[in-house]
Amino acid sequence: MLPGFEKKALAPAAALAARMAVEDFHAEYCAALDGGDLERWPDFFTEDCLYRVTEFENAAHGLPVGLVYAEGRNMLHDRAVAIARTQMFAPRQILHFVSNVRILDVGADEIVAQSNYLLLQTLVEGATTLHQAGRLFDRFVRQGDSLLLKERQAIYDTAMIANDLVYPV
Repeated sequence: MLPGFEKKALAPAAALAARMAVEDFHAEYCAALDGGDLERWPDFFTEDCLYRVTEFENAAHGLPVGLVYAEGRNMLHDRAVAIARTQMFAPRQILHFVSNVRILDVGADEIVAQSNYLLLQTLVEGATTLHQAGRLFDRFVRQGDSLLLKERQAIYDTAMIANDLVYPV
C-alpha cells in the first residue's frame, strides 16, 4: 500500500456512486488510449497532476525511482506528442484492462481509488502478449460532472518488463 492510499470507512451509497464514476472514467480513458488517441491522454489529468509508473519493489521501499515520472499536464503532453508523432517503433495494438476498483476514500471534491490493470500488446506480425500488469493508485478530483486524475501511480508487478514500453498506463 502506498502512503496516502489507505482504505477509510465509507458510507455504502457514497462508495457505490464513487465506484461507478471511477469505472466510467476508466472506460473513457482506456477507449481513448486503445483507440490511438494519444494526444487526448493529458486531457484526463489536472494541470498540476502527478503521473508515475514504477516497479513494485521500489514502491514498497518508498523509492521515488520510476520508469516514467511526470509532474503536470505539460509533461504528459510532451510524452503524448513524442509517442504519437516522433517515436519510431513497430505498429501495434494496445488494450488496457482496469478491474477490481476499490474506493479507498471519498471527499467533497476528491475520490481515492485502487484498481488492478493489465496492458496487452499485439504487434502487427505477432501474438498478443502481456505487456504489463499491476495496480493503479489514483486520486481523482471532480470537475463538473466528470473526474480528472490529480495523481496516478501505476505500480507494476515485475522488474522484468519489455524494453519498448512507451504507451501510457
